[in-house]
Amino acid sequence: MKFVTYRNGTENRLAVVDGENIVDINRAVPAVPADVRTALAAGIDLVAAGRRALESGAARQLLAGVALAPVVPEPGKTVCLGLNYYDHAAESGREKPVYPWFFLRGTTSLLAHGEASPRPRVSEKFDYEAELAVVIGKRARHVKREDALDYVFGYACFNDISVRDYQKRTPQWTIGKNFDRTGALGPVLVSADELPAGGAGLSIRSRLNGQVMQDANTKDMIWDVAETIALLTECLTLEPGDVIAMGTPAGVGQSRTPPVWMKAGDTIEVEIEGVGLLRNTIEDEQP
Repeated sequence: MKFVTYRNGTENRLAVVDGENIVDINRAVPAVPADVRTALAAGIDLVAAGRRALESGAARQLLAGVALAPVVPEPGKTVCLGLNYYDHAAESGREKPVYPWFFLRGTTSLLAHGEASPRPRVSEKFDYEAELAVVIGKRARHVKREDALDYVFGYACFNDISVRDYQKRTPQWTIGKNFDRTGALGPVLVSADELPAGGAGLSIRSRLNGQVMQDANTKDMIWDVAETIALLTECLTLEPGDVIAMGTPAGVGQSRTPPVWMKAGDTIEVEIEGVGLLRNTIEDEQP
């Protein structure tokens, strides 16, 4: 089942996708919170709730007619992995890491499908990264690898847009990964039951102005979803609505000769088999 978060004025609303239409779940089933993170934290079975909403006869809206928000608008935390594909580690001039390179993104860095990402005034080194995002469905701490996928609610596309010169100003990448509206998340959240276990074996691509820049498969990740959850929960509690961005394959702009940087007027797409197509444009940051 596929879900979106859409904007209704200043409010974000959770809806289930029905072909080219959506059904607002809270309006169809008022017991279900209107926010995906709140609904997951309450232990709501969103797949069952979505099914009830679709069967309720509630009013439909055209998906193309609504403005989307990030599928989880305000995650408690967004944990990202660096160098999690063998080929990307190689093109970055590094050996396979012995432990995942984790970093965090803040909420103000997130961006919805269809929105423009502002290339910052302070840098021209604006790069794309196609990634699979994992949305946690229930509280997880000290989880064994063999049980880890039980804690996943679903998957989405993610574009970990990076400001490379700022990323390299410090050994810790956080500053170059947290410019405003640079982490695109969406357009849909696909429940885990619709995909192979752990989102494995899915083609993943990015296209810049229609040209394929990255073309890989999620089976090539160094740390898969289950192992990543197990490693994270050795250290911290994953909570419902938390997001994990699973890293990017080879083909990023900084590793090309000459480098390819995104600029105003560009369109960047991330497409993952069975998950969706995330599209954003680039604009110059306004004063």
